Amino acid sequence: MNTKVKKQKFQFIKNRFIVRILAVVLIILIIVVVILGIRKWFDIDSKTTKIGFEDIGELATQSAYCTEVNVMDASRELWGVTIPFTQSKYIYSYNIVIKAGFDFEEIEWDIKDTTIKVKLPETRILSSEIDRDSFKVYHEDESIFRQISLEENNEALNEMVSRAEEDVIANGLFDNACDNAKTLIKGFFSQVYDMNEYEIVFIDKK
Repeated sequence: MNTKVKKQKFQFIKNRFIVRILAVVLIILIIVVVILGIRKWFDIDSKTTKIGFEDIGELATQSAYCTEVNVMDASRELWGVTIPFTQSKYIYSYNIVIKAGFDFEEIEWDIKDTTIKVKLPETRILSSEIDRDSFKVYHEDESIFRQISLEENNEALNEMVSRAEEDVIANGLFDNACDNAKTLIKGFFSQVYDMNEYEIVFIDKK
């Protein structure tokens, strides 16, 4: 076999070897791309199934401060007529702090195409606290013949808190708490999704 034929044969074998190496490298690159692609998809999926508000629990999204004036009037009566010198009367006020919000663990959401549907539970009062330091007395008159008991005073305070809750709800406490919660939730989603591409739709949870 002459030298020229040997060189051609060697070149042919060399070319086949190079082609096989390139094929193997190409296959490895494809596998790496697929693995990275899958890993990236799983990373994204793990984020979208765990939004920050799921770890919050109860969250107050609105506070209301109001002053309630209470009148306690007690006396002894005989046949429907107040007995003289047996009347006790107090007029006083307290500031009451009422917080409303959600149990964020009850929020449900799902994604379809570019729409994120969020189901919100009912807004509710989370706490109602009397500010003891705000106590003011406007009138104090107690008869030794008809003193107001601690039980009556406690009942009056409970009624005062109930009135305060009704007042702040009537003045938009729940509406404001819901609006603030929506703003907060949008902020959580914006950390994971591009809000220019996704739309958030809020639905009342039945």
